[in-house]
Amino acid sequence: MSNQAPESYEAAYAELLTIVEALRQEPSDLDQMIEQVKRAQELIAFCREKLRSAEEELDGLEEG
Repeated sequence: MSNQAPESYEAAYAELLTIVEALRQEPSDLDQMIEQVKRAQELIAFCREKLRSAEEELDGLEEG
């Protein structure tokens, strides 16, 4: 798990799915779980921003 910004929406989404699957497994170290949840929050924010940006771009195309 990396703390770097993902390269793309797809990379962020794939990493997010990996984290979700890991959290569904048997309970593990609490500190590790906290770090995974923090990273998931970062990835969700990244994905939301990418989607917002894409929506704005598409809206601009419709207006133009």
